[in-house]
Amino acid sequence: MGSVEGYKVGNSQRYRVRYRDPDRRQREKAGFTRKIDAEEYLAAVTINIRRGEFIDPGEARATIRDLGSTWLAAQTHLKPSSIRPLETSWRVHVEPQWGDRRVSEIRHSEIQTWCSQLSAEKSATVVRRAHGILASVLEVAVRDRRISTNPARGIGLPRKLSKQRSYLTMPQIERLAHHAGQHGALLMLLAYTGLRWGEATALRVQDIDMLRRRAVVRENAVRIGREIHVGTPKTHRVRSVPFPTFMSEPIARACEGKGRDRLVFGDGLTHVRATYGERGWFANAVRAAQAEDADFPRLTLHDLRHSAASLAISAGANVKAVQAMLGHASATMTLDTYADLFDDDLEAVATRLEDARSRQSVGFLWGSAPQERSGSI
Repeated sequence: MGSVEGYKVGNSQRYRVRYRDPDRRQREKAGFTRKIDAEEYLAAVTINIRRGEFIDPGEARATIRDLGSTWLAAQTHLKPSSIRPLETSWRVHVEPQWGDRRVSEIRHSEIQTWCSQLSAEKSATVVRRAHGILASVLEVAVRDRRISTNPARGIGLPRKLSKQRSYLTMPQIERLAHHAGQHGALLMLLAYTGLRWGEATALRVQDIDMLRRRAVVRENAVRIGREIHVGTPKTHRVRSVPFPTFMSEPIARACEGKGRDRLVFGDGLTHVRATYGERGWFANAVRAAQAEDADFPRLTLHDLRHSAASLAISAGANVKAVQAMLGHASATMTLDTYADLFDDDLEAVATRLEDARSRQSVGFLWGSAPQERSGSI
């Protein structure tokens, strides 16, 4: 498999290891001052070759920038809205810190220090995304046999804290829709069906079934920078979402005079854009609602989706029904997202158990024997 040879450097004895890699290419490593060190190196190389764990020293010199650019270009399976934050994180946080470093030089402790320092300045989301990119690039290096292990694994990362959600009541939804003017029907649809903003604004007249009171979600319109990108829904699945009867008239008015392929909301040709900031139409509607109702919460457009989930759960919908309505990938995701809303079910369970016991234990006396209890019923 290999050999150890001695040679002279001036008056000093040195040893050289020669071996063939898995591709049968001749390789050597020289400079060992002790023969036993050279023999141990050859033994380790031999074992790694037999296990399929051989690391090419030349390949290990690849930099994070080289591999990172290739990794980013390969993320074609992601939607543009998912690619954009990755590109930004790579450009702002990962490449400046690690771009020039060889993959074989990076140590676990260095990555931990970087993440800790970044956590002091940035949110948990930013830190975890930047770490995820570096870890993914190093994982490619592991699979390419450039390094044996991924030094980015096992890093302590900051926890993402759940944001407090705002849930609107039906009167609050109606008040907000009133102040939204021409966008009122759109806001009501968001609040009563749980559609994502991009799903609602991408609805076309042909997607509305007025007889069955259904909105068929086929597309999702996402704003990236200044452009609107239209693609499949988040889970890549078409779904049919019911809307309540009282929504029929507002939706019919929105569709009036438009062809089947036109957009339901807006002018039918361009997607309605969400406006953020103090002067946007949504912010104006929220301020007007707050002026009339001291209990009206601070709100984002996505909170309307949360309100829809809250109303559905309070109306008695089970987890699978809420999952289907919201288009979640699994019921587990629904439970994880809205666990606080299902907490009320625990009280209902206790109440039902109490009622059941009362019905079946008429005449029950505490401390009586089982036979006596059964005989007294």
